[in-house]
Amino acid sequence: MEIKIELRADSDAKRLQLFGTADCHLKKLRKIMGVKISARNGQVIITGDQQDIKAAADVIDRFQRRLEERGSLDESDVDELLQQAAHCIAPKPDDPLVVYSHKKIVEPFTKGQARYIKTMRKNDLTFCTGPAGTGKTFLAVAVAVSMLKKNQIRKIVLARPAVEAGEKLGFLPGDLQAKVNPYLRPLFDSLEDMMEFSQMRKFLEMDIIEIIPLAFMRGRTLNEAVVICDEAQNTSSTQMLMFLTRLGRGSKMIITGDVTQVDLERGQTCGMIDAIEILKGIKGIGCIELQNDDIIRHKLVQNIVLAYDKKRY
Repeated sequence: MEIKIELRADSDAKRLQLFGTADCHLKKLRKIMGVKISARNGQVIITGDQQDIKAAADVIDRFQRRLEERGSLDESDVDELLQQAAHCIAPKPDDPLVVYSHKKIVEPFTKGQARYIKTMRKNDLTFCTGPAGTGKTFLAVAVAVSMLKKNQIRKIVLARPAVEAGEKLGFLPGDLQAKVNPYLRPLFDSLEDMMEFSQMRKFLEMDIIEIIPLAFMRGRTLNEAVVICDEAQNTSSTQMLMFLTRLGRGSKMIITGDVTQVDLERGQTCGMIDAIEILKGIKGIGCIELQNDDIIRHKLVQNIVLAYDKKRY
């Protein structure tokens, strides 16, 4: 079977970006999809089995949309879109999360991630559990930043419990701020993917974005904000109740964590597990569990998680 796709790229420069140097993007697509691909006279010709052709045509369309949206298509874009295709994701028009970086549109890589974004958009309170590398924190921050850009909220608050993973906080050098900064660093990392550093610093200085230890949340009411609690498996039941009751008018709350990596002292109840059980079934509260198949870091991360799961169970 053979199909021909009319290209929307209307110049040689755009077609070069679409195909890659020496057609390297098409070669990657050909290898992964198992089809024959050639390009001539403003068309891409795909030959192969019907199902493979359909999948390859979908990827070509994604390439073209990414080029139109960003004005460029580089190697990392191609790898990202091919990974999405490998997980059988077909993003709807409202799936992409537009953030402040002009080169960045955040899209789900897996079906689980697509459900996660949908759940966050639908509910005022969302719990998300799952192993390392599934994008729990990254996508929560992306939803928050996208809502800020659209003026749907006035503030983003990112909080983490300062619980040691086998090391004592008091042994770290410096004052309190220096001691807690390592715990908050992953939240800064996610934000840096969404906007330029200068803009992030400006928002931090204006308190439009706050990144704080969970303990600093006590006594506050947060209106018209997205409030994220990261690493929530390390909250106690008391801390979780305190955090949940900070939710104010026009706000959205997202709570993420990996319940297989609890660092609480022996005998303490995990606040995240406790809250999910107590609050299940309440309208406006969503709960989603990402799986090993949703891991999108280096391919070894998925193998590492699976190996530990086998040993644990």
